Amino acid sequence: MTASVLALLLVRLAVGGTMILHGWNHWLGGGKIEGTARWFAGLGLRNGKLQAWLSVVTEIGAGALLILGLFTSLACAAIISVMLVAGLLAHRRNGFFVFKDGYEYVLVLAVVCLGLAVSGPGAWSVDHAAGIEMTGWLGGGIALGLAVVATAGLLATFWRPAPVTVGGTS
Repeated sequence: MTASVLALLLVRLAVGGTMILHGWNHWLGGGKIEGTARWFAGLGLRNGKLQAWLSVVTEIGAGALLILGLFTSLACAAIISVMLVAGLLAHRRNGFFVFKDGYEYVLVLAVVCLGLAVSGPGAWSVDHAAGIEMTGWLGGGIALGLAVVATAGLLATFWRPAPVTVGGTS
């Protein structure tokens, strides 16, 4: 066992577990799926309930894939995309710091996933056992490229922010 193999496993477990718990919370925590749907609708996303379910499935699914080290670049792309949407719609206007509900947290998760896509999941992964090698520029390009396309597609299709009012008119 090398330290780098263990380090990659720990990163996959931490980020994958975080995403599973985040998705679980959107589904069954607090306001459950209905509360998540209302929150997404409040961010300007049409079809809030659909968005809530897509978020739950993506977060839990990508988290599980990341823990397994299966289709790692695709799992990273999904997480990066979720973090881009969250950063742009919910956190960007609040500045950097997480204690002010800023984008610090989502930025770190996205960059860690990009780094993981570049490095690969390590020897203790299903990808390694199956001979799936998407690392380096290929892995990073797949993760970042798919994440940007998915984010742009979601926003173009579903994001309809409230009109900006100036002087009491829209």
